[in-house]
Amino acid sequence: MGETIMDILFKGDLPVAAVHGGSSFNSVVSIGRTGIPCAFVGYAGDDVIGRKTVNFMRENGLDTSFFELRKNEKSALSLAFLNEEGDADYTFYKEIPRISDSWELPVMRQDDILLFGSYFAACEGMRPLVTSMLEKTNSCNGVVYYDLNFRKSHKHELEILLPVLISNFRMSTIVRGSADDFDVMFSMRDPRQIYNEKISQYCSLFICTAGGGTVTVCTPRGCYDFQVPQIPNVVSAVGAGDNFNAGFACSLFRYGISKSELLRLDEVGWTPLVADACAFAGNACQHIDNYVSCEFGRSYHDFLE
Repeated sequence: MGETIMDILFKGDLPVAAVHGGSSFNSVVSIGRTGIPCAFVGYAGDDVIGRKTVNFMRENGLDTSFFELRKNEKSALSLAFLNEEGDADYTFYKEIPRISDSWELPVMRQDDILLFGSYFAACEGMRPLVTSMLEKTNSCNGVVYYDLNFRKSHKHELEILLPVLISNFRMSTIVRGSADDFDVMFSMRDPRQIYNEKISQYCSLFICTAGGGTVTVCTPRGCYDFQVPQIPNVVSAVGAGDNFNAGFACSLFRYGISKSELLRLDEVGWTPLVADACAFAGNACQHIDNYVSCEFGRSYHDFLE
């Protein structure tokens, strides 16, 4: 569940690509490429970009039953300026997010996985939809995976948004954030301090990523550090975190880990989940798109079989 955006990528002063984007959207496209059943809850304008977005989702195996194309509304755009390391500085062009009365939501079942996050998950206009999806997923004992993805462009809204962010923490099975997110929000980068002071009283499972550094998983049983494999030939890191989320969700599916089992995992149990998440992120960094390659998706599908 999340927003869709057309990312226009720049290297230096020149545009080099235009790719379908949006944090949760990037995640679900990668999941779709593995053949795992998935749907996307979101919307776009009923324009050329919106219609291309729907076609792109269908080409990648996504259920579009819960995706709206809206008349008299423009699809969102972003300009992403890539530095030498492949990281991006963004400028966004989009209308104020809002829900519609006719929006149909999917039926959630036990151990289904809901991925959501970013400003979409906290802004006032989308709050009724987000709350409804969280309640539906929790009522059936599904897994709620919340990617905070809090950008510095929203720092001036932190005081207003914080109660909503905490509400999302409370209703999530797992909270993931980057060290950069918490540096922007609280001037903190240490995962254990973040977990103890900002997360654990609301959500018992926390994943903190730090780019190509260390992934730290914090649970009531302890905190575990995992080194991220080095990625050669990084082209774009735009979708790295989104694909980490995709890989983690796919790994839950791959190993048949239920919500109740997830809450009991030790370091050994977390190891393959983090490994899959890092593999997805690493693959996405090696090309200009925001998702894993179709070849990678097919190879992961072979594991599932």
